[in-house]
Amino acid sequence: MFPNLLQMSSKQKTKKKTFRQAVESTPEVRMCFQEGKLAILNKERNKVELTDSRKCGGSLFIDQCLIDQGMYPQDNRWDYAVDYSGEVFFIEVHTASTGEVSTVLSKLTWLKDWLIHKAPEINSLRAKTKTPFYWVQSNGYHILSNSSQERLVIQKGLKPISKLVLK
Repeated sequence: MFPNLLQMSSKQKTKKKTFRQAVESTPEVRMCFQEGKLAILNKERNKVELTDSRKCGGSLFIDQCLIDQGMYPQDNRWDYAVDYSGEVFFIEVHTASTGEVSTVLSKLTWLKDWLIHKAPEINSLRAKTKTPFYWVQSNGYHILSNSSQERLVIQKGLKPISKLVLK
């Protein structure tokens, strides 16, 4: 006969989706999943280091995927999502200068809104053991020390780093 759904074990009921499954069930990006960190542009790939590449569950170039579909053309879109050890990290590789702080913070606001409203399954996998959002400097740190922009970035927990190392 048919198994009784009420008798399913709690493990079967709460099985967490993989990053690939979450991406493929998100209509706006369903065709854009990449193995490893292949979604990250070659020129930026060295900005993200995986200490154990076997723990990488894939990557997604959010910005390019949406551009290719003509979506959100006027918005400041976030760059990447990378799954590492079952947690998703969101990475923006961008110039770290005083004049770019508002742009990157707009991108962060856009990303959080997009995750909640358009990509809840990806959002459910975001990192919880450490911050899920990273601004990686594309060419050094050029935000004026002690400026209101630097204080704002620190307050938002998004101070630019030279390289993201996932352990």
